[in-house]
Amino acid sequence: MPEVRFIDVSVRDAPQSLWATRITNDMILPFAGRMDEMGFAWIDLVGGAVFDVCVRYLHEDPWERMRLMAQRVKRTPLNVWTRGQSIFTFEFFSDDIVELAIQRYAANGMKRHTFYDSLNDIRNIELAVKATKAAGLYCCAGFSYTISPVHTDEYFAAVARGVAAFGPDAFIIKDPSGLMTPERVKTLVPAVKAAIGALPLEMHSHCRSGMAEPSYIEAVQRGVAVIHTAISPMAGGASLPPTEYFVQNLPKMGFTVRPRLAELAEMADYFTALARLHDKPLGVHGRYDPGLYRHHIPGGMISNLEFQLGQLGIAHRLDEVLEEAARVREDLGYPCIVSPFAQFVVTQSVINVVRGERFATIPDEILRYVLGYYGKPAGPIAPHVMDRVCSLRPGLEPITERAGALVEPAIPRLRRERGPFRSDDDLLLAAFYRPAQLEPLFLARDDPARQRGWNLSVRSPLDWLLAEIAKRPRFTHVAIAKGDTSIEIDRAPLGAAAE
Repeated sequence: MPEVRFIDVSVRDAPQSLWATRITNDMILPFAGRMDEMGFAWIDLVGGAVFDVCVRYLHEDPWERMRLMAQRVKRTPLNVWTRGQSIFTFEFFSDDIVELAIQRYAANGMKRHTFYDSLNDIRNIELAVKATKAAGLYCCAGFSYTISPVHTDEYFAAVARGVAAFGPDAFIIKDPSGLMTPERVKTLVPAVKAAIGALPLEMHSHCRSGMAEPSYIEAVQRGVAVIHTAISPMAGGASLPPTEYFVQNLPKMGFTVRPRLAELAEMADYFTALARLHDKPLGVHGRYDPGLYRHHIPGGMISNLEFQLGQLGIAHRLDEVLEEAARVREDLGYPCIVSPFAQFVVTQSVINVVRGERFATIPDEILRYVLGYYGKPAGPIAPHVMDRVCSLRPGLEPITERAGALVEPAIPRLRRERGPFRSDDDLLLAAFYRPAQLEPLFLARDDPARQRGWNLSVRSPLDWLLAEIAKRPRFTHVAIAKGDTSIEIDRAPLGAAAE
């Protein structure tokens, strides 16, 4: 029977989607050893907003997170996600920074590098494929899925064919907004498989539309070998589908799987208790939202947008902004709504609505996008937008060459202006962030108190976590039914001591 393998996203994409990425080393590390025994093919650890949130908000060194996990996870390879030439941030980096970053993933214990370009311009990932292979990392490259008149099966097959020619170890279909449907899988997956030949095909889809689970089921029947999932408390909503669903159902369909439900139940109990302890939401099953298929804006981004509109006193105009976002995306050549272009589209939409005039003001990042400085858009830029951009920047000409080739090497300048550095990891932090953004991180990193629990060997992570919950003054009673993913916590009455 064919095997379906799993890459677990419970400590990376799941908290990014459900917890605004606020998951710390103290939350991850106690269960790391048990995760290593769950039968996953890979464990997703760093990528997307994780690097940025670690530095800016958690004041935890993301390189150190890699090392700490690699010390505890011995049998399951750890994965890092990036966006090709953009790496973790919204900026476009020089080739020497991209190459050094990939070398440092390997040096800090990562075994696999997964990446794509947000515009699906394969020129932006060719270097990443070469550098990943040279560093000895498993190389999984792919495209970002979206829907539009230009994003046909033929378009995606051409992208897949071009990426496969670079020589990765696997290919991935990434669906950041959860737009995939079983009907599209029936035509898209065969087209991609024909384009990539014998390369293993993976699928990564979020649950925003409620279609991810049936799309995965259809996909594995058509040859997708690896699916990206999260443990059930961390699944659903803006996150990815639950691992348990597929472990339970795929064997009935003639597939073999390695994770076992009994062990996954322990993992579910741990993350349920973790969420309760830290007042984090649990994932919920999403309901089909037809509006998503027009504006494509992820749920977490909509909630942030609603808050920001409220600060401007125009929260009641949210639907108007979302409708404008669909128009802006069309005008900008149908970029996939994934960072950084999701932020570009939403920002321009808010400006258009607030100003009452479309594209009267255009942020510099969008000017550069229109002119090709992030890569080639999938579709044509609307003539009225191109005319407006050229009038605002008469001396800046559109480019057609590889965008990364225009970025000057950065390492010599960084060493000259920001060095000396304690390590190449710190040099890369300097490439990504300003000194003021790094100062709190460096102060926290050198504080021994921050590492008080990192070297402890926790024999039973769930029992340890329940004991931690019981210590908190705001909880008066804790009970958990092991293997049931259900937890009961009674809170102390109002006025009790704060945590």
